[in-house]
Amino acid sequence: MAIDGKIALVTGSAQGIGRGIALRLAADGANIALVDLKKDKLAAVAKEIEGLGRKATVFGADVSDRAQVYAAIDHAEAALGGFDIMVNNAGIAQVKALADVTPEEIELIFRINVFGVLWGIQAAAAKFLARKRKGKIISASSIAGHDGFALIGAYSATKFAVRGLTQAAAREYAAAGITVNAYCPGVVDTDMWDGIDKGFQKVTGAAPRETYNKYCAGIALGRPETPADVAALVSFLAGPDSDYMTGQAVLIDGGMVYR
Repeated sequence: MAIDGKIALVTGSAQGIGRGIALRLAADGANIALVDLKKDKLAAVAKEIEGLGRKATVFGADVSDRAQVYAAIDHAEAALGGFDIMVNNAGIAQVKALADVTPEEIELIFRINVFGVLWGIQAAAAKFLARKRKGKIISASSIAGHDGFALIGAYSATKFAVRGLTQAAAREYAAAGITVNAYCPGVVDTDMWDGIDKGFQKVTGAAPRETYNKYCAGIALGRPETPADVAALVSFLAGPDSDYMTGQAVLIDGGMVYR
């Protein structure tokens, strides 16, 4: 197992892509710190990880709060005996015309999707440096961080920002042996996409699942994406086979976007 015995922290791991990532990293040998606002759901994921023969610990945190992100990493180190991999997965989406986005809404989505990633990069790198260890930082971007999509413009802006942070951090921490990369999913059948679909229903009058099915029709591989598809890429980025790879925002979308 490529990451056998490593300690990984995954934010937003109570459900969806985050849960899928946590389970894949555990299956590949890592012990997992599960972090989410939905702490009540984390216990079930922890049991799944323990069922794979790995250790798990849970920590309730709001990633938009810098102090809470630092505290989550301190907890992971203390509870699991180390710290090697940071996955900044937590995020939210919004469906709204740019003309209608309010100051409060843009602040909220940036605090979670961008500031949360920045605090994760800062805190993880600081811990790796303090431990005098190389480490992996992996963050969630999106196809919407490669192409700007109508009616999810605020979300797209946050995911483009994650790509910028990834490239800059990769250069800043390379000398310490810390790699920084991002993964860019497409249409994944999760609660978040259910929310996006409902948002399009409200804004455009689309029928239920109409928007979801429309975007799925543009997937070259001919099927919707699963959390397991995303998790497979994250596992690669977390392992030694990606040691010479940094500053990349890798599309994992079944062939929707080519850039």
